[in-house]
Amino acid sequence: MLFLPAAALCCLCSALVAMAADLTQDQLTWTRRVGRTVSFRCEGTGQCDVNNYIYWYQKKETETFKLIIRIDKSNGGINKGYNHPQRNDFSAVNKQNSWELEIKKVKVDHSASYYCSCQNSGNWYFIFGSGTKLYVTDEQVVKPVVSVYPAASRPNQEGKSSLLCLASSMFPPVVQFSWKRQKKGGSLEDLTSAQGDQLELRESGRRASIRLVDRDDLYMYKYICSVKHEGGTVEDTLEERVEDRVEAQALQGLPAPAASCPPEREPADLAALQQHHLSFQSQCRVKLLCLLYTVLIVKSLVYCCGLSLLTSLTNKGPSTSSTHAD
Repeated sequence: MLFLPAAALCCLCSALVAMAADLTQDQLTWTRRVGRTVSFRCEGTGQCDVNNYIYWYQKKETETFKLIIRIDKSNGGINKGYNHPQRNDFSAVNKQNSWELEIKKVKVDHSASYYCSCQNSGNWYFIFGSGTKLYVTDEQVVKPVVSVYPAASRPNQEGKSSLLCLASSMFPPVVQFSWKRQKKGGSLEDLTSAQGDQLELRESGRRASIRLVDRDDLYMYKYICSVKHEGGTVEDTLEERVEDRVEAQALQGLPAPAASCPPEREPADLAALQQHHLSFQSQCRVKLLCLLYTVLIVKSLVYCCGLSLLTSLTNKGPSTSSTHAD
């Protein structure tokens, strides 16, 4: 029973990151060579409890979350009494009125994801950031190649169409997708979850986002996929409906193209990407159908898991609070 709070904290952190992050860590990744300096920013700490403490955790691929240090954001005071094996490698630095976690000389063993946390004001529970992953390597940062495709329409989608945004050939292999749309002559507007489901696929060396939109909206809007990466933000725009191109070819007496996922198109970079994406394209239809049916189940499971863990931690509230108060 002694390990239950730590295990519950790990699962709860994963659930909160998957659902919504209350603290903001706007850097997805940092890539550094050995011996360089790196710092991790955490914003939104104004909602933290009056004790002003910010906690930083380290999460390696095959390990659980480990508490590194506690920073008093009122004066930068540090408590390293959590027996982390690398605790002396970390310090706090004040940048733009915010105390950041800093490693002055990066080592290979520092490769991990770093999460900030604090106790929510007026409540006993802890809120977390979305995490920043550190890569310690000599490899250069490379921006992703981004392409947007209209997926083939299906009768059972009830007036919906699918858009596929593919990011590949990047390093580090961590990106964040967002979608926008724009009417002709109008302003850009961000697409929220209320305007259609967004699913993500991950494979070695590439990431994809599938967005469901109203089929009729494809006549009125152009859709923009924005991919955030350490090397910068890359965008691609879909302005043409597959049906429009098919109709135009039919009027010219040309055969309609066969449906594919992604469908055939002729941008300048497609020839170079075609062979690289071949295996991904062959699996796309199956994964799209599977994810459409499972996304609601997954969301429900994560939500229930979070509620269950919050209930469990509530029953252990006094012991958890005393642990972090040291």
